[in-house]
This record gives sequence, structure tokens and C-alpha cells, in this order.
Amino acid sequence: MTATAQLLQQRSVGALILHMGKSGPEVLREVGASKLRLPQGSSQAIVINTGGGLAGGDRFEYSFSCAAQASLTLTSQAAERVYRTLGPPAVISTQISIEQGARLYWLPQETILYEGSSLVRQYEVKLAGDAKFLSLEPVVFGRTEMGEALASVRLKDRWRIWHDGCLVHADDIAIGPNLPHSKATLAGASAMATLIYVAVDAEDRLALLQKFCACSTWNGKVIARFVAKDGYHLRKALIPAINALAGAEALPKIWTA
Repeated sequence: MTATAQLLQQRSVGALILHMGKSGPEVLREVGASKLRLPQGSSQAIVINTGGGLAGGDRFEYSFSCAAQASLTLTSQAAERVYRTLGPPAVISTQISIEQGARLYWLPQETILYEGSSLVRQYEVKLAGDAKFLSLEPVVFGRTEMGEALASVRLKDRWRIWHDGCLVHADDIAIGPNLPHSKATLAGASAMATLIYVAVDAEDRLALLQKFCACSTWNGKVIARFVAKDGYHLRKALIPAINALAGAEALPKIWTA
């Protein structure tokens, strides 16, 4: 048995399946290290990784869906930490489906990448009709308050968003092993995020969002990218942007705890 195969046998695995109906959850399945907490009567669900972080070889799969007219906001219990790998990356695959008249907000807290970490994330999102989708993925490169400066880190993000069967957003990000610090990339910052809003009223939201950040709209979507010197300042920039797109009630309560 190879060293990589031995490592993979020891890794964390997890999976979640949640189908949200108009009156509440209709399907909920938890596997392995993945747990989900959805208070009774609430449309805000908290994703929990009981493994306490991610390491190379860990694999998690999420499937979230909303029935017609349903509402769901998903967030994480805390910042997700990605630790040094001995070879393979940690992999997270997320499938999202939103039916006519429904809305789903994907608003996890920060992902913190440590020295030597490697993370691959894949997202497939399908919307129907006048469904609404808001997503955010904040990333922090090391802990600046601890004086950390990353010498080697790898991140790959792949987004595909479909609206009524048509591809409306395709985005691939690959960083590593060195952080890009040109003026057109991080420019010395250690935190970044991409905010995406896909809905029939996306263009109408542009003027509201422009009060807080630079952004663009086309193809039925609004996109804004953020960089900041650390996670604290990134969150301060993100909160008013989220409020502008979806209202103050969209922000997960755990964000302000």
C-alpha cells in the first residue's frame, strides 16, 4: 500500500443532504463528520464539521435544495481551518438546486488556510425561473495577528451556475504554491472573498451594492470581489454588501454572536 493510500484511510469524510420545503425541512441526512443544525421554525441552517478542521485527503460532499417558494440560509458554525497536508488536498463538493420562487443564501464564515495546506472546492448551482441565489466564500491566508506569512499554500475553486438550463456563471480560481501579490491580485492583502447574486432583479441591486464596493452586473447576476488586510476587515466590508443585496435579515445570526 502506498503512503498516499495509507493517509487516505485515516482521513475525515462527511456528507449532508438537505431539501427545504415551504414549511420546513423535508429531507435531512447527515453522514460522518458532517452535521447540520436547523432550529425549529427557522430557515437558517448551520453546517458543522465535527473533525475540527480539514487536512489533506479529507472529503466532504454537500447537497442542498429548495422546493418552490422555500427559503434557506446556510452558514458555518465557525471559521473553517485547513491544515498542512502530507500530499493530497482536502476536497469539498457542493451541489445546490433552487426551484421556482425559492431563495437560497450560501453564507459560510471564513476559511482559514494554514502553511502547507491544500484545498479543492467544487460548486454546481441550478436555478429555475425567478429563484434567487446569494453566495459568499471568504478566504483568509494565515493568521496575520500571529505574524504568519504563508510560503506555500494551494487553493482551487470551481463554480458553475445554471439558470433554466443555461450556464450563466463559470469561474475557476487557482492559487499556489505562492500567493500572488501584484496590484491586479492580492496586492499584499491576506484575505479575499467573492460575492455572487443571481436573480431576475440582479441589475436592480447594482446601485445599492455600488455604495459599498466595486461590482459588475451582466447575464442576470451581480459579482463583487473583495480583498482586505485580514479577516476582521474583510468581514467589516462584507456585512454591508450582504445587507445591500438581501437585507439585514439575510445575515446569519451566528455571524454577530
